[in-house]
Amino acid sequence: MSGHSHWAGIRHKKALTDTKRSSVFTKLGNMVSIAARHGGDPNMNFRLRLAIDQARAANMPKDRIEKAIKKGTGELKDGTDFEELIYEAYGPGQVALLIGTATDNRNRTFGEIRTLLTKNGGKIVPEGSVSFLFREVGEIELSLDKHSVDEAEMLAIESGAEDVEPTPDSLFVYTKPEDLQAVKESLEKEGLRVISATLSRLPLQKATLSQENIEMFERLLEILEDHQDVQMIWDNLEA
Repeated sequence: MSGHSHWAGIRHKKALTDTKRSSVFTKLGNMVSIAARHGGDPNMNFRLRLAIDQARAANMPKDRIEKAIKKGTGELKDGTDFEELIYEAYGPGQVALLIGTATDNRNRTFGEIRTLLTKNGGKIVPEGSVSFLFREVGEIELSLDKHSVDEAEMLAIESGAEDVEPTPDSLFVYTKPEDLQAVKESLEKEGLRVISATLSRLPLQKATLSQENIEMFERLLEILEDHQDVQMIWDNLEA
């Protein structure tokens, strides 16, 4: 079930410069604000709770999180209004891409993403051209610092997970989108530490690349992740 998801460039980049940290905080703030539109209480708004958890995991200051929540609920107005858009594309070697963005100017974002793709071996494609290659899931990453892989897998399945995928340091748990909250809370009650939890996309078909195209593809990902409006990228490259 393995796939690739890349959240705002932070998941695989532990050492952040001040400039990079500021960019990540901006992305996180936008994510929190969009989630807060559905209610500013994280105890009543699970999506907001997930966004806040991601912000805290990146050491985003508390005051910035609170400001982002107020912006989303309308308590704080600054003249900007963000919306979520997913662009479909192909990268080098016809690797399928879904590029999730948060933007206050869809025309600008579309033009800039299209240019980045075109200049780096990719192309943007019409809606529906790529999305059918993925399915939406709940994705939970569990720490294995207190449990063995077998124990964590058993608890995940008993909690309602559809599938699991071990890695050297953690366990990825996949659920139906609507079951994400219940499975996450069940695993936490069992004493498992949740590293992250989010709605994600898993590929239904996989693509492979030559070494040359892999290098081009990785470069494209870095460039896209650095774009101010890009929140998440999903691809169907074979792990």
